[in-house]
Amino acid sequence: MSTLITASRGMYFEEFQVGQHMISTGRTVTESDIVTFAGLSGDYNQIHTDAEFSKSTPFGQRVAHGLLGIAIASGLVMRTGVLEGTVLAFREINEWKLKMPVLIGDTIHVELDVKEVKALPRLGGGSVIIELSVKNHHGDVTMKGLWTVLVASKTK
Repeated sequence: MSTLITASRGMYFEEFQVGQHMISTGRTVTESDIVTFAGLSGDYNQIHTDAEFSKSTPFGQRVAHGLLGIAIASGLVMRTGVLEGTVLAFREINEWKLKMPVLIGDTIHVELDVKEVKALPRLGGGSVIIELSVKNHHGDVTMKGLWTVLVASKTK
């Protein structure tokens, strides 16, 4: 008989400290991402889906949905592994700003900075506020803000 053993890569609440800085891997945003997100969300706004219309906009081309950028950022944060197996809940998004568009072909990554930690013993962990900066391959910040996540404690 074999036993499946899984190891958690995630950081526990006690391991987060104000000032920690982490950087995710990159991911290139594709036309397929935009089309798939439009179908999933029902947002077929021409700025996202009509190449000819988009030529007449200030951006001169189709842009990714802002919410698609947030969704990709969430995935990139998870790919860092710091919350794998330890996140209890995604609690809130604060002060989120969309600073510039994410374009088809942009490769984005996320830089994370821990801003605040607060123990919540009744939940078996604590609250961690992380500042996220989503940057494109030119180093420009495309969006940024604060996310609050609830993270499990080592001891329950």
